[in-house]
This record gives sequence, C-alpha cells and structure tokens, in this order.
Amino acid sequence: MNTKQLIDKAVSLPVEERALVVDSLLRSLNQPESEIDKIWAKEARRRLDELRSGRVKAIPGEEVFKKVWKRFE
Repeated sequence: MNTKQLIDKAVSLPVEERALVVDSLLRSLNQPESEIDKIWAKEARRRLDELRSGRVKAIPGEEVFKKVWKRFE
C-alpha cells in the first residue's frame, strides 16, 4: 500500500477512528515528555485552584481577543 492509498483509506474511516489515527500519528512525531507533562499538570491545577478560590478573575475569551485585535490595528 502506498501513501496515497493509506491516506484514502484513513479518510474513509468514521470520524472517531480518524481522530484516533491523527492522535497516534501526532504522538509519534512529538513524543510526550513525562517530566514536562507533570510540570504542566501541576501548573494547570494551580491555575484552576486560583480560579475556584476567587484569587484571580477569569476574562471572557471575546474580551481577550478584542484587546489583541485592537493592538494589531
């Protein structure tokens, strides 16, 4: 099977299976680094705790993007 045939076959799969194929291929290109993953997970938990406790206030995405676009005008 050549590359084009493989791609054609993959594209014909149900969406859930295509997502699994894509995820598997991307993981093969970018191997997870467990130490970095642990650091990011710890940071995510810290940020979630800050939000839940009220120490920081969430900013709606629309507001953030509005400010970003304004800077590039």
